[in-house]
Parts: sequence; C-alpha cells; structure tokens
Amino acid sequence: MLRLTPWRGHGQRGQFAGTFSGMSQKNEIPNFFVYGVPSRALDVGFLHVETVMDRKTLHFGHVASHKHPLMGQITYWYKGGGRYRIEDRTWNFSAPTISFVPSNIIHGFEVDDQSDAIVVSVSDDTLKALASQVDLSLDMPTFLTARPDDPSWQKVDTLLQMVSAEYRERGGQSEKVMLGLIGVVLSLMNRLGGSAALPSASPMVTLALALRSAVDRHYKSDWPVGNYVDLLATTPHLLDKASREVFGHTVKEMLLDRRLLEAKRLLMFTIRSVEDIGREVGFEDPAYFSRFFRKRVGEAPAAWRRRNLERQPSGNDAA
Repeated sequence: MLRLTPWRGHGQRGQFAGTFSGMSQKNEIPNFFVYGVPSRALDVGFLHVETVMDRKTLHFGHVASHKHPLMGQITYWYKGGGRYRIEDRTWNFSAPTISFVPSNIIHGFEVDDQSDAIVVSVSDDTLKALASQVDLSLDMPTFLTARPDDPSWQKVDTLLQMVSAEYRERGGQSEKVMLGLIGVVLSLMNRLGGSAALPSASPMVTLALALRSAVDRHYKSDWPVGNYVDLLATTPHLLDKASREVFGHTVKEMLLDRRLLEAKRLLMFTIRSVEDIGREVGFEDPAYFSRFFRKRVGEAPAAWRRRNLERQPSGNDAA
C-alpha cells in the first residue's frame, strides 16, 4: 500500500509523495506501456500522444489501476467526466481537469463514452531534461480541477490541442515543438495549483530522490554503492530498499541504467566515437563497454547507433 501525505490545495490541487510498503502488492499492479500494452523498453527521448478513447475497445471507459515504470503522463480531460484514482485517492471530476502522474504511480479511472482526454506520455529521461525548465515538481502526482475564472485553462486547452495535432500530423519529426509546448503546459499546471505548499515526502521517498540526484552527479565516476551510502548518511539496506520501492531497481541497477542512458544519448545525438563515449560514461576499456552495452541492449553500440539513426522518425511507436 502506498502511504500518502494529506490532501492540500484549496480544493484545486492535489499532490502526493509516498512509497510502497510491500513488494508483493506492488508486483500485483499491472505495468503498461500504454493502456493494455505490456511494458517495454523505451527509446531515448520517447514521446507519445493519443486520446483515452483511441483505446475504448480495450477499456470501454473503465481503466483498471495500473502504472508505467518508465514514463510519466499528462492527462487532460477536455470533455465529460467521471471518477479518477491516484493511489488511494479518488475524485469525482468534470472537464476541464488535468493531471500529471510520474512513473511508478498507480492510477486509473471510470468515464462514460461521451468523455475524452488527451494523454501525453513522456519518457523519464525526457522529463529529467525538462525538470529544470518547468515550474511544476515532476517527482509527485498533480491533480487539478477547473477554476472557470482562470484564463490559464484556455491556454492549457490550446497548447494540448496543438500538441495532439502536431503528433498526428508530424509524429517524431516535431519533437522539439511538442516538448516546448509540453514544458509550458507543465508550468501552467503549477500556476493553476495556486500557492499551496507541497506535502512533505516520506523519508523513503526523500532518500530515493536524493539517491537519484546523487547518481546523476556521480555515475561517470563509477562509484561503488558504498560511496552513495556514505554520501547520503544511510545504510546499504535502507538505500537499496528505497531504490527498490520507489524506482523498482536496486542501487546497482540504477547506476548501470544511468550509464546506459547517457551512452544511448551520446550515440544518438553526437558523432563521437564509441570508444570516446565509453570513456565518457566511465568505461576506460572499450571492449568492456561494448560487452556491457551488448548485454543490456542486445547489440553492439555501433550497430545500435546505426539502426537508430537509419530509422525514419514515426508517430507510430505506440500504436
């Protein structure tokens, strides 16, 4: 069960922080790519846009509680209404309503067939890149209901309709445009939430977020887990527990995943050599870097780079 801090926000905004108290219950919650599609590895910079009713033949408006382990979602209800769940909170809502749910947060809803929403799914690596540019905290869920007198709602509607149109018309070819629009939407969500204070995170979540920040700073140095234990003034058991419960990975897996993510970014977006990229992410031995990459991805770095660069941008990644 996820333990959550109390609701705050003058009836307009809800934000939560918490952690699972048991791995067995967590494992019973379905992991999805998009609703009804099993979870899978995401490409670097993954972005997908669809409406809730694009998949109505799968859920008929009744989406069971589920989570996405690798991406966060913005859901903007522009018509209709129903009941929405985030962890152990439930709301009766009507449009316009918007939420942001980070990865690994359980959510679901029930609506009638006259309701619809734009759903924007963004990979965790892209959200990390956006975090410093937006005003909204991307570590915790946000749920916002309409204030008719606030013109920011019309801006949100216009921006997300533009995001949806861009994705339909140009798919991955308009990534920069869509990310710019999405960043503005996230900042407007913070504005719509007013000045309500964020709830305090549980000690487990606080530790996990501190770990993620430390990994981002030091992963290139190939620190052993003990260095992170010392830096965060904790114990190996507590650090690994926080990592598993909040992110679903051990500390060692988090370190390896972060190095792999950076390697993929450099392979895709630079012309640096494979050997140079390996050194950049902490592998002095090029052969060791290649073995590491092949083991986790299934092909050598050069082959992965060639395949991804040759592939034409497409909006059908999540069809």
